[in-house]
Amino acid sequence: MSRTPAPRARLIAVASGLLAATALTAPAATADDSDAVRPTATQLTAAHTALARADVAGSAWYTDEATGTVVVTVDSTVDAGELTALTKAATTPAGRPEINRTGGKFTKHIAGGEYILLPGGIRCLVGFNVQDSAGIKYALTAGHCTNAGDVSSLGTTVHSSFPGNDYALIRYTDPSIAEGSVYLQNGTYQDITTAGSPSVGQQITSSTPTTGVQRGTVTGLNATVNYGADGIVYGLIQSNMCSEPGSSGGPVFSGTKAMGLISGGSGNCSTGGTTFAQPVTEPLSAYGVFVY
Repeated sequence: MSRTPAPRARLIAVASGLLAATALTAPAATADDSDAVRPTATQLTAAHTALARADVAGSAWYTDEATGTVVVTVDSTVDAGELTALTKAATTPAGRPEINRTGGKFTKHIAGGEYILLPGGIRCLVGFNVQDSAGIKYALTAGHCTNAGDVSSLGTTVHSSFPGNDYALIRYTDPSIAEGSVYLQNGTYQDITTAGSPSVGQQITSSTPTTGVQRGTVTGLNATVNYGADGIVYGLIQSNMCSEPGSSGGPVFSGTKAMGLISGGSGNCSTGGTTFAQPVTEPLSAYGVFVY
């Protein structure tokens, strides 16, 4: 049964299809090295702490669970001296980190979006519509888009968390417009029935009016991203899915399963880059809501 395109209040997403980052420094050990020494959990924690202490805007990092290698991704603003500092910070007794360079600059993706008009002219996207045990309906979006108490085109923001996390909850003024699906830009919808956690190598999807439906692959989990003066966000999904300004808060999903909310990244869908997403299970748990 066909439906007309979703009104501005209904969920719509952003992006995907970014080019893979270019490896600058190979990891000291790989899964094929039978004699490779894995760093301990304590050593990895120390490396992550040192990377945060280095405080280099435009850097992101996670641990490759398969190899124990610290993987650092840097955008085009990171210079040689900063790259050296990051390499030193992420080096463990087991070896050097893997360093990747990606095009563009890591930014929160706000400008140019649609469907939620926030104070100050900020536009972001609804990630997923959710509800609580009482049946009250909310829009889930990125925390950097809004502050608690903000009144938007959808309703009032009742919770917002950024930096550290990147998610927010907007209570609908008119709950009748909140559908439990993602609009696919062609008059059809993708039903979202549950939420889950992605795995490395899994294909993910998002959607936006400007780029249409896009797909990409999860490249890392539990990534930390330094957005510079805007703050540091922890525990993000890293992917090669493309995204552009205006995509903040947009849904990341796999089939009928909600996966995340677009936080930011670098590049665009023409030149490529890296996209980061807030795992959706965290705000669902924090706010006691669920997709439907």
